[in-house]
Amino acid sequence: MGKRRISIFGVTGSIGANTAAVIETVGLDAFEVVAVSGNANIAGLADAARRLRAGVAVTADAGRLDELRAALTGSGIEAAAGASALIEAAGRPVDWVMSAIVGAAGLAPTMAAARTGATIALANKECLVAAGTVFMAEMSRSGATLLPVDSEHNAIFQLTCAERDCPIERLILTASGGPFRDRSRAEMAGVTVAQAVAHPNWSMGDRISIDSATMFNKALEMIEARHLFGVEPEQIEVVVHPQSIIHSMVGFRDGSILAHLGPPDMRVAIGYALCWPERPELPVERLDFAALGRLDFEAPDPERFPALGLARAAMARGGVAPCVLNGAREVALDAFIAGRIGFLDMAALVEQAMERLDGLPEANDLDDIFAVDAEARRVALELVKRFAA
Repeated sequence: MGKRRISIFGVTGSIGANTAAVIETVGLDAFEVVAVSGNANIAGLADAARRLRAGVAVTADAGRLDELRAALTGSGIEAAAGASALIEAAGRPVDWVMSAIVGAAGLAPTMAAARTGATIALANKECLVAAGTVFMAEMSRSGATLLPVDSEHNAIFQLTCAERDCPIERLILTASGGPFRDRSRAEMAGVTVAQAVAHPNWSMGDRISIDSATMFNKALEMIEARHLFGVEPEQIEVVVHPQSIIHSMVGFRDGSILAHLGPPDMRVAIGYALCWPERPELPVERLDFAALGRLDFEAPDPERFPALGLARAAMARGGVAPCVLNGAREVALDAFIAGRIGFLDMAALVEQAMERLDGLPEANDLDDIFAVDAEARRVALELVKRFAA
């Protein structure tokens, strides 16, 4: 058997960097890395491209092409830049693609990769949150295979593979509760960016860590789970599990619940997606249950973490409501990072944007999705000015 042809989009982010590390652990000689992409971290992109012996390295920033070429001098690796170059690279035929570009920027390249019929290891939430119906229809047309990389969905995928013919009664997504699980709402009002990015269990990028602190990450995962596993919104539950040892659970009609346990290390989910249906040997921590001692669970507080309720409202409204939620969330997150709005303002801003844009028509293709996303961001930016006033 020849080498597996693979591409990694978002190689300089947390998921992408861990993917590169897993590939090197499994053995680079087993793979031909066709393409890698990044954004502003040109040095990191060039380093990853060299280490992985990639065919092409693409920066999404069209103005950084000369810088990337200089960083790749003597490597023989092709350099490209800009949105069209990213889509072109994503459309190159491969066996497996890691989609780890954060945000709506990952939509078009992931859709291009899906059209090739490749196996898509999906770490980009927006493909299913903002464009779930459109994206899944494209996956079906092309015959592409979808493997979730989020630890929660990856866990459910593994559990349902073991019980493929058994109807799912309930999905239970676990949430760490983030760094503010025990803080009052009044205390959360003054949270800083530095405090919000300090996740107690996971090593992630700043934006993902803040989404975890607000539980918007779990809100998006609820919407994703509906598309991934074909369940109704009322079948999706969230429970706070501070230790992050149980990554998710699946309940069946006989009352049985299967749980997936493992260390809080993204290399486990990435390795499973990379080598599926096999399991690679990985140098991750092995659980010591005696040392662990206990596993705790509690219901999420809807007053302190309103993002979960917003996800349920978006699913109930249907149509493009999840796309509106996501676009407004990205604007709110940017505004918080820039110090323009407070921590609690993020959810309030998203809720107001959803109310303003309730009733938009259905989306039929990616252009419709981008139009809705742009309108959600426009409205959200208007709201940022009001919140900041």
